[in-house]
Amino acid sequence: MRTTTDLTDRRELTPAATPQAPAARPRGYFERKIAALADSLPPGVAFEFQPLGGPPQLIGAGAPAFCLRVRNGRGAAALRSMDELRIGEAYLDGDLDLDGDLVAALHLRDGLTDRHPWLRLWAVYAQRLIFGQVNRDKRWVSEHYDHEADFYLMFLDRQTRCYSHGYFERDDETLEEATQRKLNTAISECGMRPGWRVLDIGAGWGAFTQQAGRRGIRVTSLTISAASEAYVKGLIEREALPCRVLFEHFLEHRSAEPYDAIVNLGVSEHLPDYPATLAQYQRLLKPGGRVFLDMCATPAKHTLSAFVKTHIWPGNTTPVALGDYVQARAATPFELLYVRNDRHSYLLTVRHWAERLDRSRDEIVRRWGERLYRRFRMFLWGCVYSFGTRDVTAYRLLLQKP
Repeated sequence: MRTTTDLTDRRELTPAATPQAPAARPRGYFERKIAALADSLPPGVAFEFQPLGGPPQLIGAGAPAFCLRVRNGRGAAALRSMDELRIGEAYLDGDLDLDGDLVAALHLRDGLTDRHPWLRLWAVYAQRLIFGQVNRDKRWVSEHYDHEADFYLMFLDRQTRCYSHGYFERDDETLEEATQRKLNTAISECGMRPGWRVLDIGAGWGAFTQQAGRRGIRVTSLTISAASEAYVKGLIEREALPCRVLFEHFLEHRSAEPYDAIVNLGVSEHLPDYPATLAQYQRLLKPGGRVFLDMCATPAKHTLSAFVKTHIWPGNTTPVALGDYVQARAATPFELLYVRNDRHSYLLTVRHWAERLDRSRDEIVRRWGERLYRRFRMFLWGCVYSFGTRDVTAYRLLLQKP
């Protein structure tokens, strides 16, 4: 049985499909262009292509793992472009349908183009330079987080509502067990005790606030999502927790008294200025205090796709470049106590989320619409793909101020 230190190979990403009757083979120029995408698929994986007004066609060798269906002329035009952003948007708009194994389908990205330099320059650099990081964060974060809490509860674990990865010791553990372990790890690694003042960066849906507050720890949670602030404020009031939630950006936060510890669970991706972030930790933390953080990461600075920058994480949110982060830390007094690789745990977490999202599809579509469901379906299964192929990884770190 795998543990969190084991590696996941590509076979995990494309489970065997149920054999079906073979479809017609591609004949026209456009169909042959689509057929060339089969070179991007893992061995033995095929898909069914349903062109507009034509019969289904088998692409690749083997039983089809998914079906790509053209719904109208806009969908056909998006496919002809072979541009990842246009094809993704056609899927969101319902001009294309993609049924079946979405992780297998995401291998087709290797055969698509993604050339949008001006979009990336605007999203990652220009807006921040013109308007400032804090100003843009307050806008960008609402793009992803400001849906009502009930939507996120469709796929997060119901026990903690933790919107960052759990820590799995076994693959067959529940998501609830893994997220409880994560929150307890943050508390224990910092040595938190009742009465401690702890800063939680990114209130989310109150996972850490509730876990620590029930132990008498005085948590100050920061958020720049109005939906998050309202939810966590209600949670604090209902449970009479010794905590507070502030609508405030981390880089603007000030405290008359230093904190005993700081917890950052999955927010470092939204804080790409590592020296500024570490300097703020140093200002807010008492001597001897610890910072516990975990993050989605890549081996080096990594630019997300144009689709992700436009529809999932607008702005300059990026996975953390661990080498750059550790180098920035070296210029501070902070001691790095340990680093642990959590890639497999993040893979298991997002797989749980994606499966729960799909099981809740009918209710999500009824309450919030097909587009929001498709957007998060692409996001969550895209994460499963990225962690499984090792394009993205994850780490947890523990820092201590002398």
